[in-house]
Amino acid sequence: MAAPLLESLSESLGSPEPAVRLILSILIGYPCALVYRRFLFYQSTTVIHLFHAVSGLALAAFNFGAQIYHSAVCILIQFLMLRLMGRTVTTVLCSFTFQMVYLLAGYYYTATEEYDIKWTMPHCVLTLKLDQLSSEQRNAALPSVPSLLEVCGFSYFYGGFLVGPQFTLRSYQKLVAGELTDCPGKPPNSVIPALKRFALGFLCLTIYAIFSPYYTDGYYLTDEYEAQPFWYRCVFILLWAKVILYKYVSCWVIEGVCILSGLGYNGVVDGEHQWDACANMKVWRFETTPLFGGTISSFNINTNAWAARHVFKRLKFLGNKTLSHVATLLFLTVWHGHHSGYILCFSMEFFIITVERQALALVRDSPLLSKLANSALYPLIYVVQQFFHWLFMGYPLVPFCLFTYDKWLKVYSSVYFCGHVFFLVAFLIMPYLRKALVPKKERSQKQD
Repeated sequence: MAAPLLESLSESLGSPEPAVRLILSILIGYPCALVYRRFLFYQSTTVIHLFHAVSGLALAAFNFGAQIYHSAVCILIQFLMLRLMGRTVTTVLCSFTFQMVYLLAGYYYTATEEYDIKWTMPHCVLTLKLDQLSSEQRNAALPSVPSLLEVCGFSYFYGGFLVGPQFTLRSYQKLVAGELTDCPGKPPNSVIPALKRFALGFLCLTIYAIFSPYYTDGYYLTDEYEAQPFWYRCVFILLWAKVILYKYVSCWVIEGVCILSGLGYNGVVDGEHQWDACANMKVWRFETTPLFGGTISSFNINTNAWAARHVFKRLKFLGNKTLSHVATLLFLTVWHGHHSGYILCFSMEFFIITVERQALALVRDSPLLSKLANSALYPLIYVVQQFFHWLFMGYPLVPFCLFTYDKWLKVYSSVYFCGHVFFLVAFLIMPYLRKALVPKKERSQKQD
């Protein structure tokens, strides 16, 4: 009975059935959180772990059927590693290696040339969650190795299993212990904050649903797109990028489930209770920042924080931040999958961020540019900056979303590799601009 209903719903919405199942599963998290608040908040930790594990497994089965055995196997092996090997460096290395190899094997055997909603999608989230059970994390936060039921409840928690956000096992333990609340001993007063976040997420989802049919990935590969003027092709990349990102924004903003359960509680700041512990998006900054770095720091926050904490900082022994940055982006590339588009996307991200940092330093150190940036012309500068910001934000997203070499190369050829040329020229002329616009004394101080 459910299958025909889902098929009819997907046809009426114009979305693939797996996508409809995913959105429904995210929304089902809200009644699950209400059940936890109303009936389970005062129950034993065993009952709560069992509820989270069973409800999460049910959602996993709803989306992926019998393929849920992949996550179950990885969770069981991770637990056995913790129990048998203890808090050692060997445990960390073995855990990371096993989870990553399993994920990459899954990509290899299941990936197609389209965006796949398969068991590998939540499994990449699970890989990061399980690797957090490291020696460093447990020494810092956990008094003992967790039980198998506890690990299952943490891994399958309905507020984060499918698409995130990331959160630590210690945070989950505080949730189950009833510590993540603004009124000790009682369920948190988080209904209104959760509804506000849900409304914002629903607005983002509506924007995506309305505009996505007009800005599809497939349009890039049509003769009609190639026949358009150059300026039109560039503007299409800009608008397409804004629309396509709402697909991710809408899923991450509807993390009101975490707020409703209490997992999003983040203490008190300036007398106000904060509910952003699991926030994966800073929507206002995402919409208003004119900087590439600003967009990246406001987007997929928890995964970026995980990569910084578990990859970038662990590479401190390299003694070079640039090398650590490159290695972190390389990890994120592999973590996303095998497609060449991921490699190109993250390599361009590094290049774009590097050029932007050079440009910001130039504006800061040049009296002429600093004066111009703070003049009455700033609103005009902001508009122009936003245009280039979103044009070149969409530029590396093309291979990220089109995946394969033949597709993204066709798109880049149609716009004459304008992004590559722009940033290569900018990178090459930046030293000359600095020499021309920054006083010699200021340059010498910076070099020293």
